[in-house]
Amino acid sequence: MSKNLTFDFSVNKENKTITVKREFDAELPLVWDAYTKSEILDLWWAPKPWKARTKTMDFREGGHWHYAMVGPEGEEHWAWADYKNIQFQKRFTGRDAFTDAEGKVNKVLPQSTWDVTFSNKGAITLVEFLISYDDVAQLEATIQMGFKEGLSMAMEGLDERFASLKK
Repeated sequence: MSKNLTFDFSVNKENKTITVKREFDAELPLVWDAYTKSEILDLWWAPKPWKARTKTMDFREGGHWHYAMVGPEGEEHWAWADYKNIQFQKRFTGRDAFTDAEGKVNKVLPQSTWDVTFSNKGAITLVEFLISYDDVAQLEATIQMGFKEGLSMAMEGLDERFASLKK
């Protein structure tokens, strides 16, 4: 990163939440598109050497995103996000779960509700996540899976994408 961009990650077990604040060296429309268009998400929404691969995406209230994290050996871990509320270039909320390739939710693995907000700071955009869990066990399982590290690596991939667009 060429600039000193914010990356804050905090866990509040009492409230069963994870809060992430991350700045990007890109204007709001570019950052919004990176989070809401499958062809762009597939380029960065996985920690290297993993790749994201969208099966279906319908970014609208009541829509969903069904995708796989694909490992270097071809292994697949599927997920599903149901979009609840969307305010263009301001925020979206949704319910996130692990699934199989057909979209059937794996109720043994954690599920969470995401509230993602976008703040225009000129050439910089702040993205804030408030991720809520129904119980502490699901929050702790998510942390044990390496969520912080994986998300951080994926966001670094997005930084690289934005840097390449400026060349």
